[in-house]
This record gives sequence, structure tokens and C-alpha cells, in this order.
Amino acid sequence: MSRYLTLTDDKVINKIYTIREKKVMLDRDLAEMYGVETSQLKRQVKRNIDRFPEDFMFEMNKEELQNWRSQFGISNEDKMGLRYAPFCFTEQGIAMLSSVLSSKTAIEVNIKIIRIFTRIREILLTHKDVLLKMELLEKTMLKQNEITNKHEEEIQLIFNALKRLLDPPQEPREPIGYKTKNI
Repeated sequence: MSRYLTLTDDKVINKIYTIREKKVMLDRDLAEMYGVETSQLKRQVKRNIDRFPEDFMFEMNKEELQNWRSQFGISNEDKMGLRYAPFCFTEQGIAMLSSVLSSKTAIEVNIKIIRIFTRIREILLTHKDVLLKMELLEKTMLKQNEITNKHEEEIQLIFNALKRLLDPPQEPREPIGYKTKNI
């Protein structure tokens, strides 16, 4: 039974981070999934560094590493393997890893990870479409609200005019009849 079968979507998704506004996975997490040591994975990447341009893989700088550690509350046990800044692999970098790490497990894990990245992208695109439709609906509602408010003001003016016509204000009148003189 291969390691691939025990790798669940949730386990993979929980290991995807956003660093430098890119969805990435860390070298140590990938090494664990592939069943190899992190140092071995890094060694293979360094031997084939031409296959990993900046948009495929980059190394975390000290500030990013410190921010990542504090954001996720990394314990001392988790810091093992993080003495050095980790390599961060984008979806394309993970795909390239399958050519560097040619074990059957690495290929199976890569296929699973790429499928998950693809599904995430599809979900994000679907949500983006829904968000755009909601924004359009909101703009339409605001426009209709403005029109409705304008009509309400005009209707209120008509009612006020009708009230004045039905109940005109009474001007003071001179009394009619005999006038008595006060003596």
C-alpha cells in the first residue's frame, strides 16, 4: 500500500500557505508527504536549481520566516527542520519536483497535490463569479433605491398639495353684523 492512499485532501490543504501573495507548500511538508528527509529534497532541488525559477520556488527570508512562525504559533518541536529558511514551492514548483524526485511515491503525491491545487483554483473562480454577480446586484439595488427615494419624495409633495387643497388655511375674517360701541 503506497503512502499516497493515506494522504487526504484536508492534510494537503492544511499545508498550503499564502506567502508573498502566492499559494505555496513548504519543503518540510512536501518531504514528509514524499517520505524523504527535508535535507534530501533540498539537495535534489539545489542540484537542479535551473528547473526552479523564482515563480516556481523561492526561499523564505528571515522576516517571512519569523512572521510565519508567529502567525502559526510554531512550537519548539515543530521548529525542528526550520533552523534554515524553508523553500516555498508554488503549484508549478511542485509539478517540477516530480521530475527531480523520481520515486513512485513522489509522482503519486505530486499528482494528488496538483489536483487539489486545480480544485482550489476552480473553487476560487466560482466564488469570484458569485462575488461579481453580487456586486452587480448590489449596484442595481442601490440604483433602484435612489429611483424609489426620488419617487417617494415626489409622491409626498403630491399628498402635501392635496392636503392643502382639501383643507385650505383659514384667513382671519371680519365679523359680520352689528357692531356695538363700548361706552
